[in-house]
Amino acid sequence: MFLIFKIIKRAIAFILLVVIVLPLYAGGRVWWTANHTTPKSSDAIIVLGAAQFDGVPSPVLEARLVEAERIFEKKLAPRILTVGSRAPGDRTTEAASGFYWLVSHGVPRKFVDSIPYGRDTLASTESYVGVMKKLNLKSAIIVTDQYHCLRAITMAQDLGITATCAPTKTGPASTTNSSFRYLVRETGAYLAYVTVGRHGIHLSDQVKN
Repeated sequence: MFLIFKIIKRAIAFILLVVIVLPLYAGGRVWWTANHTTPKSSDAIIVLGAAQFDGVPSPVLEARLVEAERIFEKKLAPRILTVGSRAPGDRTTEAASGFYWLVSHGVPRKFVDSIPYGRDTLASTESYVGVMKKLNLKSAIIVTDQYHCLRAITMAQDLGITATCAPTKTGPASTTNSSFRYLVRETGAYLAYVTVGRHGIHLSDQVKN
């Protein structure tokens, strides 16, 4: 009887750990990274895609492009890569929309490249990492929303890129304007990646090797 009670007690403790402690810990890491990350000099600036409307960046994407331009002007990296494919029915890609916005706002065309692949964070990361490795680029500043930073950095590092984040300070996805729901959603996405998605990356690497 004592043994059964002990097993039940351990099972309850484990369930509490999974249901309460881990999400709180992950959420704390997401929040801390969003508010305490600092971009470091790198080989490239990566602008992760967001919605665009017939070539016009959405407010979320424009906020990322503004930050990328600011980082580029500070000479923290010599080139910018815009990333993202098109949604069904779109005539252009998120990457192309970002490319033309940057060029039209004064960034020389020769320092900007677009990678028109990736409809989610993982696919986008795999796309730009593939290009970076072909160009022998080893480090990146990822420009994205603040709560998105931790997951984006983790994915890049899992694929062999040294990464920091330059989070947007303006726009609807900044921590000033975004809701608590975004933090909860991103915490869930981060947990899903580190528990399931990361295994998919490692399995894919093993198949390639």
